[in-house]
Amino acid sequence: MYYTYILYSISKNKYYVGCTGDLLEERIRKHNSNHKGFTGGIGDWTLKYFEEFFTKEEALKREKQIKNWKSRKLIEKFILKV
Repeated sequence: MYYTYILYSISKNKYYVGCTGDLLEERIRKHNSNHKGFTGGIGDWTLKYFEEFFTKEEALKREKQIKNWKSRKLIEKFILKV
């Protein structure tokens, strides 16, 4: 299985959209580790939403679709609906 997911950081007050073929728990653990990159060194990323897909291509397509919204309000509205 592949997943498209949305994380939120209270300290950064930001959302992060990604996709993975890993187990979600493991992927979130990696985001919360001390590494370089947008999510690194924060440690408070929490899962707000996810979808499952059978193929990597589907998960990437959905990730791209959400990122193309380019709107925090749309992401928050979407999360609240679910």
